[in-house]
Amino acid sequence: MQKALSIVTVIFTLFNVTAQSDFLANQKRYQRVRAAVSEKQSDVVDQLAKNEIAIKDLNILMLIYKSEGELHLFAKKKTAVSYTKLATYTICSKSGELGPKRKQGDYQVPEGFYFIDRFNPASSYHLSLGINYPNPSDRKKSNANNLGGDIFIHGECVTIGCLPMTNDKIKEIYLYAINAKNNGQHRIPVYIFPFKMTDQKLSEYTKKYSNEKKLIDFWATIKTGYDTFNTTKRELRISYTKDGNYSIK
Repeated sequence: MQKALSIVTVIFTLFNVTAQSDFLANQKRYQRVRAAVSEKQSDVVDQLAKNEIAIKDLNILMLIYKSEGELHLFAKKKTAVSYTKLATYTICSKSGELGPKRKQGDYQVPEGFYFIDRFNPASSYHLSLGINYPNPSDRKKSNANNLGGDIFIHGECVTIGCLPMTNDKIKEIYLYAINAKNNGQHRIPVYIFPFKMTDQKLSEYTKKYSNEKKLIDFWATIKTGYDTFNTTKRELRISYTKDGNYSIK
């Protein structure tokens, strides 16, 4: 029985490794990915080496600040617990206002805790990484018939609710992401905040939006995630209450 289990384990492991290798190989079938590898792979490898991380041992996490227009990329070894900040990228165009996305056509960028769920190497916007909006919190918090979707981190520097980069920078971000995915990271976290949620800034925005209690309460909830990550640099454990509020550990 033990021998049979061992054989099954070996077969499952080989299947996993093959599936992961096939993912990267499939991505490289696309000309834009090959161009990104040619232009940016050495920069990516060098940046990782400065943090003693091999590209074949890479996991990543992204923090996004809407008001500041920044995407912060964090990285760690697969077996490590905490992340290290690797780079900061400028979000080169904006739409909507501060506050979460609640319906189709509001031009809003979501706020909350997400992960990458799609990789598009042939995007209309050069290269793109899909975010799993709407998540369970969004679905419970919205009364709209159509919440919308198709929120991406992408190139071409244009947006109607997405997170656009220049084509030069999306190449780097995309390479980090496909290599992390190829290494077995099935859910790359993407935490989207309205602003850098220090106590001082939250106080400022609370005064500015003092007549919007639901928004202030929502921001107070996601600030828990901001504080926890910035203290621990660990991936957050996210769950949801029956009302759609985030429960964060």
